[in-house]
Amino acid sequence: MAEHFEYAIIGGGKGGKTLAGDLASHGHQTVMVERGMIGGTCINVGCIPTKTLVRGAKAADLARHAADFGIRADFHGVDPIALRNHKRSVVAGMVKINRTKFEQSGMTLLIGSARFTGPRTVEVKLDNGEVRTLSAERVFINTGTRPSSPPLPGLAEAQPLTNESLLELDRVPEHLLVLGAGYIGVEFAQMYRRFGSRVTMIDRGARFLPREDADVAEQVLAILKEEGVEVLQSAEPLRVAGRSGQSVQLEIRTPSGQRTIEGSDLLAAMGRSPNTEELNLSAAGVQTDSRGFVKVNERLETSAANVWALGDVNGGPQFTHISLDDYRIVKANLAGGHRSTRDRLVPYTLFIDPELGRVGLTEEQARAQGRPIKVARLPAAAVARARTMNEMRGLLKAVVDASTDRILGAAILAPEGGEVMSVIQIAMQAGLPYTALRDSIYAHPTMSEGLNDLFARVE
Repeated sequence: MAEHFEYAIIGGGKGGKTLAGDLASHGHQTVMVERGMIGGTCINVGCIPTKTLVRGAKAADLARHAADFGIRADFHGVDPIALRNHKRSVVAGMVKINRTKFEQSGMTLLIGSARFTGPRTVEVKLDNGEVRTLSAERVFINTGTRPSSPPLPGLAEAQPLTNESLLELDRVPEHLLVLGAGYIGVEFAQMYRRFGSRVTMIDRGARFLPREDADVAEQVLAILKEEGVEVLQSAEPLRVAGRSGQSVQLEIRTPSGQRTIEGSDLLAAMGRSPNTEELNLSAAGVQTDSRGFVKVNERLETSAANVWALGDVNGGPQFTHISLDDYRIVKANLAGGHRSTRDRLVPYTLFIDPELGRVGLTEEQARAQGRPIKVARLPAAAVARARTMNEMRGLLKAVVDASTDRILGAAILAPEGGEVMSVIQIAMQAGLPYTALRDSIYAHPTMSEGLNDLFARVE
């Protein structure tokens, strides 16, 4: 006999756990099935531990350059075990907070693996071996993604690091090869270079960070190279030999011919795949795309009645804050509202140093749409606050609609770039003209004050 609930949430990522807690705290019979990462990917092996280590890398960089500030200090490198323990402590604290919230909400929390056996019916194999069958009036899939393993000869045998396993490393690699030059690869490349590794990044593309404007991407590339990260572009991986953690050889094809790169460790940072294979979604009538992501409409409804998909598993932008917005959409619509993913403004931050905060259209995207635009650029060094911090690398850039004076997008590659970008995001959501930010009074000296000068430079 199946245990019946009003709501069943499969996976406890940001959107799922927030929805489960909300429903349960309002008296609804709610069950959440989670494989074991209390709080989801972000807290355990994603944003939180990664950004904790990014902060450690920043501290190492500041210590290394203490003399620039008139401070007498000797830098003796990093303690990888202490770094890992600090990261574990931060994660453990947030896991504890999440577990307490789950218990206080009144939800039923099951730790195990779920598999659909029919419409809105799942079989859950618990960690203790027990099997329970659940049915629900409404079901929400929130199982997230995992690091991808591309079909590259020798890669599996080399047992490469992923963005998740790298977080548990108890040593600093002598020479880290980073396979992939996306946002994950870039963050880890700078991080481990600052920890003391020699780092070589292999970028299959001819253009670095192709989702960004060329002038912004070039600035990021220059920053990495300035710090000693080797970046090989137009480099097609052919095969891998050896074992990561001992000695690994990566054969690549470049415009100048084939070559083999040797390193001590290999990080495979080539995207993420959805956790849907074991769900038996066909039994529930839930369709997926060719990559395995759950198909949803703009209200996050799947092909099956009363089944929704939230977060990374639905193929939308893979950010924790988007998973949270998925929760808001579902919550509003369950209450009779009409929220959707249509035209939502998606900000994000690349957590290198300096940060790259991005929102809206790039200059290239706006021109491709045939929009009449005006563009403003400002070197980060022109902002007084950047000079006080001795952090003058970077660029502030904004794209403005020439006919309405509304801001279409911005890229802030500067100290606290994500925070400054958020100011622009709010102005965009409010439909303000760029002149509102140009003429605002900001506290001095702050990075946000740079928006006065940035928007004063609109063409």
